[in-house]
Amino acid sequence: MKKIRVLVVDDSALMRKKIKEMLDESFGIEVIDTARNGEDGVAKALALKPDVVTLDVNMPVMDGLTALKIINEKKVCPVIMLSSLTQEGASTTFQALELGAFDFVAKPSGTVSRDIETVKRELAVKVKAAAGMGLAKLTRRTEPAKIEKYEVQEPVYTTPHTIPDNFKAVCIGISTGGPKTIFDVLPHIPQNLNAAIFMVQHMPVGFTESYAKRLNESCRITVKEAAPGDIVTPGVCYVGKAGNHMTLYKKMNGEITMRLGKTPDHAFIPSVDIMMESVAGVFADKAIGVLMTGMGNDGAASMCKIKQAGGYTIAESEETAVVYGMPKEAVLKGCADAVLPSYKIAAEICRKVERGW
Repeated sequence: MKKIRVLVVDDSALMRKKIKEMLDESFGIEVIDTARNGEDGVAKALALKPDVVTLDVNMPVMDGLTALKIINEKKVCPVIMLSSLTQEGASTTFQALELGAFDFVAKPSGTVSRDIETVKRELAVKVKAAAGMGLAKLTRRTEPAKIEKYEVQEPVYTTPHTIPDNFKAVCIGISTGGPKTIFDVLPHIPQNLNAAIFMVQHMPVGFTESYAKRLNESCRITVKEAAPGDIVTPGVCYVGKAGNHMTLYKKMNGEITMRLGKTPDHAFIPSVDIMMESVAGVFADKAIGVLMTGMGNDGAASMCKIKQAGGYTIAESEETAVVYGMPKEAVLKGCADAVLPSYKIAAEICRKVERGW
């Protein structure tokens, strides 16, 4: 079997050594070279034509964002960013994803992380996903005119005092490739949608607050990181806080509030399955489940529960999914009412919220 050829770019000699060892020890991967800064990395990427580049964010001579732009412009290969677990690192990481990086892996303890081995499996899995996807789908850009539009007619609800008792819920589960793909959906949801949106994006602790703020700047609906006690309101998207499961609680007076917790134990915290199951329990046949790009099967089982409760379910199609894992599992289970490319999902959500199913 042909191995995946990787170029490692990092200004730290220790990081270059450790990352190379981690990847070389991973089945089916070989590091063909390393580079000490962005300029060196670009030159070697152009010369060696690797299958994947891992790229540090903070480097001298040429930083990671500049190097990423050049590698993308030259259409060399998918790039995985390595960033520090800080607010500044999170902001830079999202810039990189918007510029076309495939995904990112957070260094656990700063720019030089002696405990980098703790992300060995995550890095290897993402390298394989990037190589398997190839460059063509990564460089796909959805033309604005291609996004299917649908405007709803309901009045705007802005405070808990005007919340109707018949609003619906939309729950979205998304992972690898999600931070970029979600821009095909959330910015095209109108502010007056008579539904609350709950979204779980698999992401390291410390990143979801910046992620929610970045989305809020691009969306007509309000996007916020979920907080304990939030009163669930139509026209708001609640992003699951990394390190906490997102669940709902319905009070005797009908008010629905947010709960966050670290149990039960799960491969992903927050988990799409746990979020969707909770939404299905509260909203029943008024819930819409959406599974988009991502590895694994988180969310597939609970999509079935939404469908069984009389809700409506949507899976992103292989056409646009960066990684056709999570949505594929829902399709294989027979739990997807609709299978759509990312650019048709927002309009489908709006139609179903307004007209029902």
